[in-house]
Amino acid sequence: MQNEVRTLLADIEQAILEIKLFVPSPTNFFKFKKDLLLTLFVLSATFAYAQETTTFILVRHAEKANDGTRNPALTEEGEARAKTLLEMFANADITAIYATNFKRTQTTVAPLAKNKGLEIKTYEWKNPKGLLNKILEANTGGTVVISGHSNTTPVLANLLIGKNSFTNFEENDYGNLFIITTSKVGGGRLLHIRY
Repeated sequence: MQNEVRTLLADIEQAILEIKLFVPSPTNFFKFKKDLLLTLFVLSATFAYAQETTTFILVRHAEKANDGTRNPALTEEGEARAKTLLEMFANADITAIYATNFKRTQTTVAPLAKNKGLEIKTYEWKNPKGLLNKILEANTGGTVVISGHSNTTPVLANLLIGKNSFTNFEENDYGNLFIITTSKVGGGRLLHIRY
């Protein structure tokens, strides 16, 4: 895209030089050239920054059972929250859904994945920034849902927006939902809601 813009700008600059031959008044030409160059600058800036925007929807898993295991299922309240998530995004064009390899994160997004006909992609929590770059590259221009945990979802949000705005969620806080639009990790715009 940028090479096409450069070629277009070079062609326009050549056209300006050719137009100069036909403009009788130097004063009019310089005003015309200034206006044209300003317009071209605005257009080139628009092309240079018109990258595909990806939308990230980040959620913590829904309410989990207190069954004494490391991998509990959702409670009835958690299953209801998973259905609410489905209802919120039933009409959205979701292109990918990610979750850690735990029942609670998988089950939180399972109704949405089923509705969209998508397989839940499992991710590892070793390199969060690398993970986001990889997801962004694979889903440019799409809408991605990531189901995480009380200590991972805030980290992903902070990385996407480029600020340390969020800390770990309280253990009993399951209602945070981040919608972040971005074309690069660290440059996102955030909408933080409760559901």
